[in-house]
Amino acid sequence: MKKFEDLGLDPKLMKAVSRLNYKNPTPVQEQAIPPILEGRHVVACAQTGTGKTAAFALPLIQRITRASRKKAVPHALIVTPTRELAAQVEKVVSIAAQPYEYKVRLVVGGIKYKPQLERLRRGVDILVATPGRLLDLIDDQHIDLSQVQVLVLDEADRMLDMGFWPPIKKILGTVSPGCQKLLFSATIGSEINKMVGVHMQNAVKIEIARKGETVRQIDQSCMPVEHSQKAELLLALLGSSPAGKTLIFTRTKRRADVLAKILGRNQIKCQAIHGDRNQSQRTRALKDFTTGRINILVTTDVMARGIHVDNIDSVINYDTPISPEDYIHRIGRTGRAGKRGDATTFVSPDEISAFRDIEFLMKSVIPVKDIEGFSYKESRIVPQKERAAVKQKPKPFQQGRPQRLRGRRR
Repeated sequence: MKKFEDLGLDPKLMKAVSRLNYKNPTPVQEQAIPPILEGRHVVACAQTGTGKTAAFALPLIQRITRASRKKAVPHALIVTPTRELAAQVEKVVSIAAQPYEYKVRLVVGGIKYKPQLERLRRGVDILVATPGRLLDLIDDQHIDLSQVQVLVLDEADRMLDMGFWPPIKKILGTVSPGCQKLLFSATIGSEINKMVGVHMQNAVKIEIARKGETVRQIDQSCMPVEHSQKAELLLALLGSSPAGKTLIFTRTKRRADVLAKILGRNQIKCQAIHGDRNQSQRTRALKDFTTGRINILVTTDVMARGIHVDNIDSVINYDTPISPEDYIHRIGRTGRAGKRGDATTFVSPDEISAFRDIEFLMKSVIPVKDIEGFSYKESRIVPQKERAAVKQKPKPFQQGRPQRLRGRRR
């Protein structure tokens, strides 16, 4: 295994590596850092939790030079899909950039515009931004991207899913054609490939985790249930075993709020976090969850990508995700750093098709788990308890109680 010293990082950055408590480089860091230091465009496909932030932050800091001391003229730009991810990236970059005395600024939506603008006017070397707020600054002519030497698009597929592709295209058209571009994404689809072909010719392509891979340390299960019984089943599940640090995912923001209130009425300390919460509420909820003041956080997919909270014991998909890729990102919040994690997915009859797609993507079968003594409605749809590995798109689940398969699925 290579060490950080073997990757071409200068001594100043090695001190930052020590301050960040990094021991040995992860595969994405090992493969991405050298070509970035060479000035190459890089397209890296890797799942959440593989060390992508350091993979671009460390070489980016070494690559840039202060070509200009003008205010609000950054030399490096990092674009991320969410405020929380942007804040975490800014924290890592700020620590790593300290020996260089670079000014690292954060601009995101949900926070007052004027204070962020005033900080930019005091100077910026490295800018971390969400697409919407960055576009506001560009349109208002408060920032000049012509001197950007390195542009990072972090969680590019998530930005595409969230409708940020038009702002990204505008940003790509604003930076200098000679700007080095780094794209990090959990999946690389046709739209991203098209953009890479236009703006990142001859890019070094890195693939660490192939589509459909999941963390081996995660114990996965599904719980078939009628939608009307989901809240009751969740309370039973939380009461059936010691509740560690748990993320509960819902499909909508309203459902996250309703569910948090239900849990609160049952003396379960929790908070909800989603896009409609203001930044102070989101920051407080994440801090309470990180510090252990609360053990349960109810959220939408805003938390599924790039939010690094240590020691999450379990993930509960209260709603089956529509996208199989979102399932992988959700459950990837647990089972990290060599520790085992638990992921449970509630599956109502109208979610059967989405659940089959998840199994098909992973080429594996997720076992059924029931809570003994819980009074399930007979109308729930239960998959067979024993099925061979999914090698083709799964057949519809059977109605009624689980039955034993007599033959292997072809």
